[in-house]
Amino acid sequence: MRILSEALGYVMYFCYYLVHNYGLAIILFTLISKIVLLPVSVWVQKNSIKMVKMQPEINRIKAKHFGDADRIADEQSKIFKREKYNPLASLIPLAVQIILLMGLVEVIYHPLDYLLHLPQDVITAFNGLAVSLAGANPESSSIQLAVVEMIKSGNYAEQFAALQSGLAGVDIASVLQQVQGISLNFCGMNLSWVPSEVGGIDIIVPIAAGISAWLLCVAQNTANVIQAEQSKLNKYGMMAFSVGLSLYLGWFVPAGVALYWIASNLFAILQQYLLNWAINPKDYVDYEELEASKQELEELQSIGGKKKLFEKNPYAKREKKDFKRFFSVVNKHLVFYSESSGFYKYYQGIIEWLLAHTNLTIHYITSDPEDQIFALAEKEDKIRAYYIGEKRLITLMMKMDADVVVMTMPDIENFHIKRSYIRKDIEYIYIPHCMDSLNMTMRTGSMDHYDTVYCVGKHHTEEIRKTEEAYGLPPKKLIDWGYCLLDRMIEDYRKADKTPHEKKHILIAPSWQKDNIVDSCLEGMLDDLAGKGYEVVVRPHPQQVRLQQDKMDRLKERYAKNPDIDIQTDFSSNSTVFEADLLVTDWSGIAYEYAFTTKKPVLFVDTPMKVMNPEYQKIDTVPINIWMRDVIGDRLDPAKTEETESKVRNLLEQKDAYHDRIEKFVEEYVYNLGNSAEVGAKYIVQAVQEQIKKAKEQ
Repeated sequence: MRILSEALGYVMYFCYYLVHNYGLAIILFTLISKIVLLPVSVWVQKNSIKMVKMQPEINRIKAKHFGDADRIADEQSKIFKREKYNPLASLIPLAVQIILLMGLVEVIYHPLDYLLHLPQDVITAFNGLAVSLAGANPESSSIQLAVVEMIKSGNYAEQFAALQSGLAGVDIASVLQQVQGISLNFCGMNLSWVPSEVGGIDIIVPIAAGISAWLLCVAQNTANVIQAEQSKLNKYGMMAFSVGLSLYLGWFVPAGVALYWIASNLFAILQQYLLNWAINPKDYVDYEELEASKQELEELQSIGGKKKLFEKNPYAKREKKDFKRFFSVVNKHLVFYSESSGFYKYYQGIIEWLLAHTNLTIHYITSDPEDQIFALAEKEDKIRAYYIGEKRLITLMMKMDADVVVMTMPDIENFHIKRSYIRKDIEYIYIPHCMDSLNMTMRTGSMDHYDTVYCVGKHHTEEIRKTEEAYGLPPKKLIDWGYCLLDRMIEDYRKADKTPHEKKHILIAPSWQKDNIVDSCLEGMLDDLAGKGYEVVVRPHPQQVRLQQDKMDRLKERYAKNPDIDIQTDFSSNSTVFEADLLVTDWSGIAYEYAFTTKKPVLFVDTPMKVMNPEYQKIDTVPINIWMRDVIGDRLDPAKTEETESKVRNLLEQKDAYHDRIEKFVEEYVYNLGNSAEVGAKYIVQAVQEQIKKAKEQ
């Protein structure tokens, strides 16, 4: 460090005798250091631009292999090598500045040694005397100046002796005035003073250092090509660190060191804007593509909801244990995945048949820690249940090793959930959780990457085949399955009490979409039904209740005095949908469950269609959601709510005719009524057996 201080002392000596002011000399010294290091800064600027230019590709790799840290690191390393990018380059300016700062501290702690350019033996003697005299007089810096004045006379030994013997009679102020050409004062402060020791006006030094650091961070957060792309947490975290470090330096080191730090920060701001002008990042970086890739990655990172600061996941240990337990099992033949406990009902019939007729072990993964499957697994040793959260599920699916995987989740491979990277021969089976159109109510390409699809009825078969034809897709295995949930609902309804109501029960159950019944015409419909001899229950969609509580409260208040109208928002009622004499809905899938189970008609309100696939019209078939409305019920224009009661009355009067019509429709458009569980389970057994046979042959 002494060698560095010597070298910097020469530079400081040069700067001082150019400007004859110690403060200006430090500022000039800082400027020279920035100019000397400019080639490094240019290299860092180019390296930073290179990094941001690569970021869209890196973001998409992180999205594609989300959760697989090893794969992401390998792919990112390949990109760095291809682009010849050095990730440590951005640390070079900071490292150089710290080294300069350490050397400069020595220069500023003993400024006159270097400014006078004294011989080494004199400096050593001077420093030793200054240390010994510091205890005798707190004005150590003044004593140093007095010593230097005597050194300048050339008679070192005589002057040292005089100072030591006659210290009490020395007028320090007059000695300071006699020192020729050397002044440590700058803007009313002595730059050798340390604010924490001196106090007074010197307190402005750390404040100025902190402000300069804040200004630099503000500039970097907007102009620095890498820093501008950091998260708010990183930006403000770095700002807090920089300002805190600057306040610390400004308080505990000589004011001259703080002045260097302040000047360095301000010159860095100027340098950043000049570099952006000379090497503009916008000429190299596709910022639209960068923003799009960031949004794709953020969507994945937000899976499972945002985690609060310091919030612990109460299921983390359990999830980690289940993850390890799942992969500890070799030769897994059959895996089911469920997003939540509510999805078990779509598998229930198939699983119950498998348990009763086979020895297959069912590995059941769920992202719901309270899934009912865990209670069932405690009673049934052929079910092994695992809790895997949505984020860890990404990794699990990529490393899946099983013969057959059954899911109700569409869009596999299209978003974050991928087919296995470990085994390419897994048969993925999609089981619908609705009876209506797959073409209109699912996203484009939602089933493209499944091997096998279970079809509720011939409308599903037709849609999938025509989709494959329209997009040139390889044909999938389509199983004439049916709908286990419908079979169970029909059986439960057959056993249910069907005592007629004194007042006909009308259930209004809207879907959750823009301009649904609640948003567009509910009040007009209720006003038309009120006082007409009906008991009307409104069950808004849970999402609407959660997000529009004020609207729900206003509705309840408006109809609070009407005994025939009940706005249910707590969903605590034990009554089922099937108890209603008539269902009123818009585009909700509840219409098919209700009509197909009870054979009662539905009044459909023609609100804007619920379309998930904007390309549904490319498929040469009309979705069942549209044309079936006229078969199993009637339609109401939301602008003509005054017709509500008359349409309700007409449907109720023709309930017998609708019963026969709906029954015939169900028999024609739903496969294997009453037998879908066996059909679905037997295919799974067959698929597992074929996989085992292939493995033996190989």
